[in-house]
Amino acid sequence: MMTWRGTKVLVNGAEGFIGSHLTEALVSSGADVTGLVLYNSFGQSGWLDDLDPQILGGLRTDFGDIRDPHKMLNLCKGQEVIFHLAALISIPYSYEAVSHYLQTNVMGTNNVLQAALTAGVGKVVHTSTSEVYGTAQFVPISEGHPLQAQSPYAASKIGADKLAESYHRSFGLPVTTLRPFNTYGPRQSERAVISSIIRQAIDSRSENISIGDTTPKRDFMYVGNTVEAFLSLGSADEAVDGQVYNAGTNNMVSIGDVLEQIVSLTDTALPVVQSEQRMRPADSEVFALQADYSKLQAATGWQPTIDLSTGLANTIDWWKSHTGQAGNSLGYLY
Repeated sequence: MMTWRGTKVLVNGAEGFIGSHLTEALVSSGADVTGLVLYNSFGQSGWLDDLDPQILGGLRTDFGDIRDPHKMLNLCKGQEVIFHLAALISIPYSYEAVSHYLQTNVMGTNNVLQAALTAGVGKVVHTSTSEVYGTAQFVPISEGHPLQAQSPYAASKIGADKLAESYHRSFGLPVTTLRPFNTYGPRQSERAVISSIIRQAIDSRSENISIGDTTPKRDFMYVGNTVEAFLSLGSADEAVDGQVYNAGTNNMVSIGDVLEQIVSLTDTALPVVQSEQRMRPADSEVFALQADYSKLQAATGWQPTIDLSTGLANTIDWWKSHTGQAGNSLGYLY
């Protein structure tokens, strides 16, 4: 395992939920971090704008788009490690904008991989998702589980994962793929079910808690655990190159059970209402996800250290001071 102090690191998607937490951890560890933020005319840097000024003072922010191959090549030059998290991630929107997902998640990833190869980057950690497995054929899910594209989003991520594999096999690129299972925590928008439930439960404007199907089961992992998984692979030796690793808790809980825990922790008396708008298409819903993370543990020693009850309490505390800031959305991803 390497130390991060002075290491030149590029984080794509640094402004996002997981990306901002990873960027914060890297800067705190002394890394020389460049955060790629999707360009916007407002000059806003997403959740990076919410970080402590001391962290921001140690961070270089660059605006751009992974769909621009020339921009990616310029950014990759001189970098030692790249964490590739930039992607379109909302499942509901993927039904409406398939081409946008292909352009960003597949072609954008290709641009990152090609730029890293040309620039001679020492390690790339590519971000996948447990959604590529679809509904579990067996649990816990190992990395050998069949890939099933049950949404356009999942299809785009499978394409990106296979590109990463091909760049290692064909060109020797030192790229590793991390598949986090259902990450939640502070800074996550209401596209995600836990944030959606919490915001509704504590917001004085709420008349009820609107939710979709409560029967699907998920392996929910607190964002702090996910960040540690990224760091463990980014600092590992070449033995992890070309490999795919799951990161989860090996515990599966239904959406209904999580709802009950949040209701108890927030002490809300709001009624729960099921909404058709929050339902996925019948053949697209993923009903069970549970991670087998033994491969990652064997390779790096990583294991989750923050359990669901602690993670939910931390997330509720954050939302109490940020209600309304993350934005409301009728569609969400489990």
